[in-house]
This record gives sequence, structure tokens and C-alpha cells, in this order.
Amino acid sequence: MSSRLARAELLQRLQQPQTWDLVVIGGGATGLGVALDAAVRGFSVALVESGDFAQGTSSRATKLAHGGVQPRGLWGGVRYWDGQFDDARLALLLARTAAARGALVLNHCAATGLLMDDAGRTAGVHVRCTETGLQATLRSRCVVNATGVWVDAIRDMDQIAGTPARPPMVAPSQGVHLVVDRAFMPGSHALLVPKTADGRVLFAVPWLGKTILGTTDTPRPDLAREPEPFADEVAFILGESRRYLARAPRRQDVRSVWVGLRPLVRPPDNEAGAAPTKQLSREHTVLVARSGLVTVTGGKWTTYRSMAEDVLDQAMTRGLLERRPGGATARLPLLGAAPGRPMSEPPGEHLYGSEAAVLRNLPGAERWLWRDAESGKPGLSEAMVRFAARYEMARSVEDVLARRCRLLFLDAAAAATQADAVAGILAEEIGRDVDTAAFKQLAAQYQRLP
Repeated sequence: MSSRLARAELLQRLQQPQTWDLVVIGGGATGLGVALDAAVRGFSVALVESGDFAQGTSSRATKLAHGGVQPRGLWGGVRYWDGQFDDARLALLLARTAAARGALVLNHCAATGLLMDDAGRTAGVHVRCTETGLQATLRSRCVVNATGVWVDAIRDMDQIAGTPARPPMVAPSQGVHLVVDRAFMPGSHALLVPKTADGRVLFAVPWLGKTILGTTDTPRPDLAREPEPFADEVAFILGESRRYLARAPRRQDVRSVWVGLRPLVRPPDNEAGAAPTKQLSREHTVLVARSGLVTVTGGKWTTYRSMAEDVLDQAMTRGLLERRPGGATARLPLLGAAPGRPMSEPPGEHLYGSEAAVLRNLPGAERWLWRDAESGKPGLSEAMVRFAARYEMARSVEDVLARRCRLLFLDAAAAATQADAVAGILAEEIGRDVDTAAFKQLAAQYQRLP
């Protein structure tokens, strides 16, 4: 059942004096998975995310929940099945389902430091609402650092003053995706080329009415929130895709370009920058520090539930949480769960599952702001913006057009044209002016090829 998540009420809960069983830092796939699993087991849980849910790596997947193919002796093609999903919207459903189970889940709220007790043990997290500047301290029995490629920044908060710096746990790798019209690869099947001219993998995936081309695997030393592609990455994707698609895509055919950073885990004895990314681990790692801080990184959407169970098992084994049985999320329906149409169709009401009826009863359900130019199908309504604000904790134009509706990822130019209309509706819902300048700059970046 849908319930409104008012920001003022969430901030009020943030300030209430209590000791939580668990505080999670990071609102991506891993952190949200941990929060939901813990809440279902009956633990008291708070989760804070400095930006928006899934704003980093977790909204920039190739949109496949991978199965796999045994490649030995393979000379031709093979047909197999993966799952397909909308990564950012799945993250929102995890957040909302955790909230429905009693967790305090708050986006745009940054962890600014760790609370330590007299014995040097982690005892909570200092946080600050990035909208209002409100500060609070969340006391807890266990703190989980699930911030993806940014885990080392949180681990540095756990560093004792004057002690030697620890080597970084993560080596970021950049993955670039280009989006073109469906006409370049008609049909509903994805294409995986397991070995391109230089040995990398190429995907061509039908998704929400468009085709995603990618991805690359390039070391990146910085941790930009919005990394930009390198020229050779774009050339690689366009060059290789010309060999396999129905039409050869050109630079001017790209509707949107977006980049994600993967948290590849360094071996403990590996020096910074010593190994190429293909030699680093793509599996997840859980590390419990002497202070009790639990850090989890690596992995992927396909294994987020397994990662959550491993984190809680480690916390219980170390005595940070009491032992409680797991496995409860294996068949747990998320909010809105219902059979839907294929993810290859353009965005629309079908993405709301059983909550589509709630959507239709909101003002503006028949007022369409954007229709997909290629198919002519409606994709974003005024009601969807209101739903994003009332039920999905959207606070900015980017929150709406990048992650509640995926228009920025599908067609950046079209997203820019909707910014003012979305801002006006959002302002009505959240009771304050909503800026559009930052989003329009971001949309311009998503249209720019190096």
C-alpha cells in the first residue's frame, strides 16, 4: 500500500533520541538491500544517502540481472536469458519497502563523521540534511559503510589521528553507455558480443524504447559524481556497434551518454595503481574494522540480496547485532509488485505495477508532459511528477527526470525541455522553489560527446 513520505516527518524522526540497531551510510543497491533485510528481521534501521537513492553507480547499470553462458568451444551464437530491470526504480522500491517496514530512509542527508565511544568503537554517525543544514547524531550498535566507490572516504573517518594512512580498498573503473533509437536494433532481444576487436565485451540492450550500447572498463583515478566519457571509449562503442547493428550509429545519433564508476576491490597487498582493472575483483567484500565499522563494496545488482545477508551475518558474528534468522527477503514482494509489460517498452504507467491506480487518481494523470518521439507513446505525466514527490522522496528536477522517470538517460535533450514544467509541479508539491539551472547543465553534459 502506498504511503506518503513527508520530508518534515522524516527529519523529525532523524532528531529523535534513540539508539538504532543499525545505521547504513549509502543509498545504492547494497545499502538499501542491507536496510531492507535488517528491517524485515526486526532490527531498528536508519539509512542516510548524501545525494539521491541510486544516484551513483546503482542507476548506471547495463540494466541486466545477469545469468551467464559456459563459453568453452563456442564458435557461433547462442541464445540465453537474463533478467532486465530499471535499476533506479528498483532502488526506490527497496527504499520505500524498507520504510514501510519501519526503517528511517533519508536521501539528501550526508554522513559528516563517525561517533566513537571511549573505547574507540564506532557508536553512531553524525549527519547533515543538505537541504536545510539540519544536523543530528544517529547513535547505533552497528554502522555499515555501503558507499560504493566512496567507501574509502568513510573509512578515513574511522582513522585514528596520527596513524599511517591505510591503502585504499577500491580502485574505480569507468563504464560508459551510449543510447540510440530502437531503429538501430529493432526487436526485443539484447545482443552480447563476448569478444570485440580488443577483447572487451559489447552489449546492445533494448530498454524503455531505446537501445543501450556499452560498456567500457577504464581505470579512473578521481571520484566525480558525474564522470564524463573519454574520447576513445566513445569511439570504441560506436566503432564496434557498427559491425553488429541494423544501422551504423553516428555521433549525432546518440540521444544520451552516461557514465558509472564501478567499485573494483583491490587485493590487500596490491599497491595503488599496480594492477589493471581486469585483474581486480568484481566480487563483493565485507570488512569489519577494529572499531566495528562494517564496510561492504564491490558486487553488482544481481547479488545485492546476497551482499546484504553477508553484511548482517558478519555483524552478528562479531557481536554487533544479535543473531536473527535470515532469508526473509528471498520472496518478499516489494511495494508495487505486479506482473508488468516488458522493459523494452517506453516508460509509462506499466512501471508502477500495482500502484498504477494510485497514480491515475492524482491530479494531472491525463496531462502528458512528454511522449517518446520514436514510438509516439506517452512517457511522463504531471501525475508522475506528483507521485515522485509524494511517495518517492523526489526533491529536485534531477531526482524526477533522472531516476523516477529515466528521461535523462534515454534522451537528454528531451529531458532538458521538460525541466521547467517539472520544476513548477515539484514546487507545488514540496512547498519551495525548485531550481532548474543545475539540471539543464547536467542534461547538456549527457548530450556532449568528447
